[in-house]
Amino acid sequence: MNVEKSLAAAVRDPRLMQAGLALVEGQLAFAERLLRPYLKEKPTDIAAIRMMAELAGRLGRYKDSENLLRRALELAPDFTAARANLATVLYRQNRAGEALEILDYLLQDGPENASQQNLRAAALGRLGGFEEAIRLYEQILAVTPDQPKVWMSYGHTLKTVGRLDDGVGAYRRSLALAPMLGEAWWSLANLKTVAFADEDLAAMEAALGHPGLKPEDRFHLHFALGKALEERRLPDRAFAHYAEGNRLRHDMMGYDAGEVTSLVRRSKRLYSREFLAERKGFGATAADVVFILGMPRAGSTLVEQILASHPLVEGTMELPDLPVLAARMGRWRGGEGKALYPETLAGLDSAAFAALGEEYLDRTRIQRKTDRPFFIDKLPNNWLHTGFIHLILPHAKIIDARRHPLDCGFSNFKQHYAHGQGFSYDLADMGRYYADYVDLMGHFDRVLPGRVHRVIHERLVDDPEPEVRRLLAYLGLDFDPACLRFHENKRAVRTASSEQVRRPINREGIGQWRAYEPWLGPLKEALGPVLEAYPEAPA
Repeated sequence: MNVEKSLAAAVRDPRLMQAGLALVEGQLAFAERLLRPYLKEKPTDIAAIRMMAELAGRLGRYKDSENLLRRALELAPDFTAARANLATVLYRQNRAGEALEILDYLLQDGPENASQQNLRAAALGRLGGFEEAIRLYEQILAVTPDQPKVWMSYGHTLKTVGRLDDGVGAYRRSLALAPMLGEAWWSLANLKTVAFADEDLAAMEAALGHPGLKPEDRFHLHFALGKALEERRLPDRAFAHYAEGNRLRHDMMGYDAGEVTSLVRRSKRLYSREFLAERKGFGATAADVVFILGMPRAGSTLVEQILASHPLVEGTMELPDLPVLAARMGRWRGGEGKALYPETLAGLDSAAFAALGEEYLDRTRIQRKTDRPFFIDKLPNNWLHTGFIHLILPHAKIIDARRHPLDCGFSNFKQHYAHGQGFSYDLADMGRYYADYVDLMGHFDRVLPGRVHRVIHERLVDDPEPEVRRLLAYLGLDFDPACLRFHENKRAVRTASSEQVRRPINREGIGQWRAYEPWLGPLKEALGPVLEAYPEAPA
C-alpha cells in the first residue's frame, strides 16, 4: 500500500478530519463514535487505524493500540509514523527492549526526530543504560533547550545515578521554562533531601490558583506542597494538601479494593499444602533470582541496597516481567470472558511451569549488567504472586520487607506514584491492602514454612549487623562488611528512596505518622487486628 497516497486521501475526508480534531481537543468519546463506523466501512484505511490506535492508547488500552498499529504496518510496512507510535506503546507496556529495537530500526532510515530521541533516552534509562541516556538528553537539549519536560526527564536520570545537584539543576531549569509543571515540583519534593524556600511555596500556590491548570499538574502540586509544609512542621496544612492530592488521584484511578481481597482469598484457597506438595520439583532450576517484595515504602530499597553491596549480588530495578506473565495466565481483576488467575495454574504441568520460569529469566536478562551470580527483582507488589514465584522458580529466594503499618501507610499516602499503586490514594484502601498483604504472606508462612524470609524494618534500622547476617545466611552467602557500608555503593537506584539509601542507616522515617495521627482514623480502622499484631512497634 502506498503510504503517501493513503494519507493524502485521509486528509481530504471530512469524517477523519473531524475525528482528528476531536482527538486534539481531548473529546475521546466523540472521536471513537466517528472512527468505529468509518473503519467498518473502510477497514484497511491506515490513517484511520492509526487514529484509532492513538485513541486506544489515550484510554490506556495499550494492547488494543499495539494490535491496531501492527495491523497498519501489515498493510503498509513503510508507515514510519505508525512504527514510531508502536515504539511508544511498547514502552508504555514496560517493553522497553522491544521499543528500543524499533527505534534502532527507524534510525537506519534516517535521523530520529526529537520525540523519538526522547523515547530512546527514556527506554535506555528503563533498561539501565543511564550514561547513554544522559548523553542523549544532553544532545537533545543542546539543540532544543526550551523543552521543560525533557529537562525534567534529564533530571530523573541524573538523580538515578546519584548526581543530585545536577538533577536539581535540571528540575529547576524545567520550572524556569514551565512554572506550572506540577510533576517537576513533585520531582524536587520526591528527592526527600531538597528544602523548599519561601519563594518556592509562593510559586506553587500561585500555580494552584491558575484557572488553566491541568488536573495532572494540580495533584502533583498538592503532593509537592504537602511535602514542603511537612518539612516546616505544619502537619494540618501539609495533610490538607496530601488529602486533596490523593482525592484527585483516587478519582482518576477507579481503584476497587475488593479485587485484591478476592485475589488473596482465592490464592489462599488454591495454594494449599497439598497443591504445592503435588507440584514439588516443578519450575525452572535456576537459583539466581532474589525477589524483594511487600508494601511499597516499607524499606525494600534499603534491603536491595544492602544486598547489592555484596560482591555476589546484582541490583537491578522493580522489574515488570512477573506481573506480565501472571496476567497472561488469566484475569484477576476487572473484565469478563477470561479464566481466573491463579486458578488457571491448576491446569499446568511441570513442563509449563518450567517454561514460564525460563521465560522470566529470558525477559529479565536484558537488565543484568554484571556477571554476579545473583540478581534482585524488587517489585513490591509481587507479594500478590508469591505462589506463582514458588511454582515457576522454586529455587528463587523471596524476601518480605515489612514496616510498621502506620509509618508505611502514611508514607504511601504522601507519595505520588507515576504508575499503579491505586490503593495508596485512600487511607481506608491502604489499610485494607496492607491487611490483605499480611493475610497472604501469613498463609505462605503456614503452607511453606521458611520459604519466605521476613525483614522487619525497625529491627534492621536499630541493629543492622545481626539482621544483615540473617539475611545473607538465608541467601546462602557469607557475610561481607560492604553490606553495612551500603551508602557508599554508587550503583543507580531507581526508586523514590534513591537519596535515602545513599546515607548511613538512620531512624528518620520511624514514627513520622505520629504527627498526623488525628487524621489517620480510616487507616487504623481498615488495618484492624493487623495494627496490634505488628511484631515491632516504632519507639
